Amino acid sequence: MQKPKFKSAEILCVGTELLIGDIVNTNAAYLARRLATLGIGVYRQSVVGDNPTRLAEDLEAALARVDLVITSGGLGPTCDDLTKETVARVMGRSLSLHTPSLARIEAYFSATGRTMTPNNRKQAMMPEGATVFPNDYGTAPALAIEREDGKTVVMLPGPPRELEPIFCEQVEPYLHPRCDAILFSRNVQIAGMGESAVEAALPRALLESVNPTVAPYCVAGEVRLRVTARAADRASAAALCDEAVAQIRKTPVGAHIYGVDVASPEAALIAALADRGLSVASAESCTGGLIAKRLTDIPGASAVVAGGAVTYQTREKYALLDVSPDTVAKYTVVSEQVAIQMARGARAHLCTDLAVATTGYAGPDGGTAQDPVGTVYIAVDGACGTVCRRLSLSPLRDRAYIRTVAATNAILDVLHYLETKIAKNGEG
Repeated sequence: MQKPKFKSAEILCVGTELLIGDIVNTNAAYLARRLATLGIGVYRQSVVGDNPTRLAEDLEAALARVDLVITSGGLGPTCDDLTKETVARVMGRSLSLHTPSLARIEAYFSATGRTMTPNNRKQAMMPEGATVFPNDYGTAPALAIEREDGKTVVMLPGPPRELEPIFCEQVEPYLHPRCDAILFSRNVQIAGMGESAVEAALPRALLESVNPTVAPYCVAGEVRLRVTARAADRASAAALCDEAVAQIRKTPVGAHIYGVDVASPEAALIAALADRGLSVASAESCTGGLIAKRLTDIPGASAVVAGGAVTYQTREKYALLDVSPDTVAKYTVVSEQVAIQMARGARAHLCTDLAVATTGYAGPDGGTAQDPVGTVYIAVDGACGTVCRRLSLSPLRDRAYIRTVAATNAILDVLHYLETKIAKNGEG
């Protein structure tokens, strides 16, 4: 008899440490993403403490609502680790020793030169009829129990370093035969338009489409459109997404797209520089090294990022970037003219193809009537000349937000320079 397909799921994370905030629950986000790719809708995510009564209540309620429940945590050797025992009781199963699991646990302790305590034997006790997933990353095996009606509980260890590879390598193949569709997403990254402007520029038919769906998300300094399609296979779902992305490119939003399925503005810039064999440097005042930090976070940055200068005080702008005291006296240190000289100085001293500079008021103090807190000047210098723009952010925003958005815009301005001026002139 063919088993019913998994249409819906709930994620139930177990651990008092999660409830009181000692540990951030990253497992729920990871599991939700992975289940989405399998086409299994996640209806609820919940957290319950190490209390067998409440766990049993939550589990019974979840099984009444959905086809699949994924738990994390509570599979350890101590007395408060009661997930497996509670699930077995709810599912009407007795526990017995699973000899292969015990042998693996004993081998794990032997290989690490540690003595196995008697309570670790508890981790090898399994409910009757369970499917056991060996744990190559710790001592607690994962497992699944299926009821006669097809409803299933999958139990995973709590540490992400164990949960993630076990789910990817063993649980996904176990679930896949009972999935009748997959979800596939494209992420369209947009800069220079706000979330409301992006939504207003898109056709209603596209925003109201059921398959694929198009959903806007706002992050600091940019907007992301997640395009998600459901289909029987990855190729079909990808085709639906690609058609929607093509429609988006034909709207006014298209001119503001800086990438599709790129991890971040800095990842897009590093890739673009590497493709052209070009280098970049940074000169930072208000962003305090954040541009350089974000660029060098990307693997492969050493091939294209020469370095940078954090010239927070005015005298360092004179000494390291050849900013003119006369320019500062005439225009102030937060000005288009100073940003341009900073970029040119960084490019000259670090011998790069491009350089980007920032100077501004991140707050909460500073600013003038003409350039209040939130004003940032961003300059990019290269063989095709120097460009500079004034970025005006709300003074109501906090310092961290202003610095983050300024750095994002600076990185995207270099990318725009590459794609317009340099590409147009056939350089690089």
